[in-house]
Amino acid sequence: MVPQVTGTQTMVVSPHSLASAAGSRILQQGGNAFDAAVAVSACLAVVYPHMTGLGGDSFWLTYSTKERKVRAYNASGRSGSRITAASFAGESAIPQRGPRSVITVPGMVDGWDAILQEYGSKTLAEVLEPAIRYALEGFPLSPDQHVNTAERFDVLAAYPQTAAIYLPGGKVPEQGSRFVQSDLGNSLLQVADQGRDVFYSGSVGQEIVRSLKEQGGLLTMEDFARHRGEWVEPVKGSYRGLDLYQVPPNSQGFTGIMALQILEQFDLESIEHGSYEYYHLLVEALKLSFRDRDRYLSDPKFSSIPLDRLLSKSYAAKLAACIDMERALPMDTQPVGHDTAYAAVVDSEGNAVSFIQSLYFEFGSAVVGGDTGILLQNRGSFFSLDPSHVNRLEPDKRTFHTLMPAMACRDGKPYILYGTQGGEGQPQTQTALLTRMVDYGMAPQTAVREPRWVWGRTWGEATQELRVEGRIAAEVQQRLRLAGHKVQKVEDFARVMGHAHAIMIDDNGFLLGGTDPRCDGAAIHGFN
Repeated sequence: MVPQVTGTQTMVVSPHSLASAAGSRILQQGGNAFDAAVAVSACLAVVYPHMTGLGGDSFWLTYSTKERKVRAYNASGRSGSRITAASFAGESAIPQRGPRSVITVPGMVDGWDAILQEYGSKTLAEVLEPAIRYALEGFPLSPDQHVNTAERFDVLAAYPQTAAIYLPGGKVPEQGSRFVQSDLGNSLLQVADQGRDVFYSGSVGQEIVRSLKEQGGLLTMEDFARHRGEWVEPVKGSYRGLDLYQVPPNSQGFTGIMALQILEQFDLESIEHGSYEYYHLLVEALKLSFRDRDRYLSDPKFSSIPLDRLLSKSYAAKLAACIDMERALPMDTQPVGHDTAYAAVVDSEGNAVSFIQSLYFEFGSAVVGGDTGILLQNRGSFFSLDPSHVNRLEPDKRTFHTLMPAMACRDGKPYILYGTQGGEGQPQTQTALLTRMVDYGMAPQTAVREPRWVWGRTWGEATQELRVEGRIAAEVQQRLRLAGHKVQKVEDFARVMGHAHAIMIDDNGFLLGGTDPRCDGAAIHGFN
């Protein structure tokens, strides 16, 4: 059992202990939460390469004590300017792997630069130093990377340049063995030395585009050079007196607010945690929010999304009235991807960062950009080729994004930072975490460890089942079945539930960190 970690000045949580340690080290060296967050992000891109990397996207929520407000940075990439549905004529869908699945520009490196330019106290070279060292000198290969490599052996083996890195000698590297990524380290060195532009208009980007073009890929150097992320106003809601913040569309974050505002119509304190009523109510609230998400979510520059209505309390009450406590709502969703890395940092001044990053599927497209060592995302494969679909493929467009870091504030200051890996499971687990901490008084580590569920097609599969961990009482599972849920019992700490993490700032000003026992992470407290 992972103990509750409590600190007095700083806290870092992430799905890999080495990344958490890197962030804590930056804080100890006098950096702030923003410096530390970029260090964590870069380290995850090295030590959790199956989940995230320089070839992927990220979303950021920031709180600066000087500004006293929450801001969001959208570091997700757009589709290429010449890429249309006609680019995939004769195909029923965009390929999920391979060079033709790489149709959106990676936003990660731009995100690092933006966060540091706005709030950082250290240079990009300083905060990238731990990641560079892990890439060039190696690190002990984690259990999670070992399992994912074994499961995706055939995918990785299909691309020689990828196999050379992730399947050295044609084999799955042993857990705990030294894993070195020299090419990736050299790319990071170039970014550290020359800044973001080396990735978007310089030698790193040029090598990526050259390699993609050679393999039939569709992105151009012009697409890379034009890329810019953007600071955006977070979407906001409330729950039991807390202000809730999420990144706006193209993120699905508003669904996490919708679900909680539906639940606010019910007296959860009168409902036993872990009971049939608890699980049924949360699942039904989330399904109702997914219905609107699937109807509207896309790039808001291409499609109108009625957020004012969706996030209104009156609409929440209307949806709450649709919930039948004895019967499951029949509903379907489309499969979405899953592999992601969430992390959070709070420093001694009260600055806070909640962020998440991804390659979309595990190992993304499975394509490495030439000799850069950078694995490229397949996020654009989620675009639809149906011209009537709200998330249809169009040039210079951001796709529906599952990534959604969250922050809850109390009296204008950060109270809980929370998030998780897991595609469609992200709003589900976030809702579980917040209700457990707010309605049932649980500390973050307890909230993360409690039994979880996931409904829908969150891991890209055809199933529409409600998967529940075996730790959920048998009689609760049976009642869920009787109500019409297609219940599938899974193992006690199932990987399908994702990797959740949270930081709470309690009434004494102490920092409580929670990290998921399903991953290789750590919550680390310290001083700065």
